[in-house]
Amino acid sequence: MENLARVLVVDNNKNITTKIKEQFSTHEVIKVVNTIENGEDALDYILNKNNEFDIIVMDLILPEVDGITILQKMKENSIKKKIIVITSYKKEYTINMTNKYGVSYYMLKPFSLLALETRILELTNNELIKPLELTEKDKEVHVAISKLLHQLGIPSNIRGYTYIRESVFIFYKNSDAYRGITKEIYPEIAIRHATTATRVERAIRHAIEVSWNRGDYDLMEEIFGNSVAYDRAKPTNSEFIATIADRLRFDRKLIHT
Repeated sequence: MENLARVLVVDNNKNITTKIKEQFSTHEVIKVVNTIENGEDALDYILNKNNEFDIIVMDLILPEVDGITILQKMKENSIKKKIIVITSYKKEYTINMTNKYGVSYYMLKPFSLLALETRILELTNNELIKPLELTEKDKEVHVAISKLLHQLGIPSNIRGYTYIRESVFIFYKNSDAYRGITKEIYPEIAIRHATTATRVERAIRHAIEVSWNRGDYDLMEEIFGNSVAYDRAKPTNSEFIATIADRLRFDRKLIHT
C-alpha cells in the first residue's frame, strides 16, 4: 500500500524524533520523510521543499527559530499544511496563537505514540485509511478495564466512564512516561473528545462518585483498601486511575505467569 501521510517531524529532542521515526518505520499509511532538530533548518526545509510532506509534527520550543515564527512564515508564504503541535508549553495564550495559524491538534508532552498515530490518520482524511485498530493485547486490556469499571458500578452511558477507561489505558501503557495524570493525561483525553481538561476531570469525578454509591463493596475494599480509606473518603481521580491500572498489571501478570 502506498504511503498516504508524509510526515515532517521538527523537535530538538532527538529521543522523541527517533521514537516517532521508529514507530512509523513499517507503517502502511504513515511515512516520516524527515526529522529536523533546528528551527532555522526546519523553516528552510518547509519553505523550499513543501511538496515533500503533507503533515508537520512540531514542537514550539526550538533553537534558532521558534515554532510560532515558523507558523507565521508559513502563513506569509501561503504554505498550507496540516500541523500537529507537540510541546510541554501549556500557556493558554500560546495555544490560542497556534489556533490562529490553523494548527489541527495541540498535544502536550509526554504523549502516547498511539494518540499521535490516531491524530495523523485522522488528518489524512482519506477513505482508503482503515480505522485505527488495537493490537490483540491492547484489546484484551480494554476489555479488562471495561469489565472492572462495570464491576465498580460505573455505567457506560456517562462520559466519565469513557474518560476513565482511556485514562487507565494510557496510564497502563505509559506509566513511566507520565509525570502527572492531571497535567498530562487529561489534556490528551480532552483533545480526543473536543472538550477541555477541566470537563474531563469533572466527568471522571462524577463517575467515581457514582461508583462509590453503587459499586461492589467487597471489590472496592479489595482494590482501594490499601491506597485510600474506603470508609472515610472517595479516592481522588489520580488515585482511582493509578490504582485501577496497577490492579490490571497485577491481574495480567498472574494470568501470564
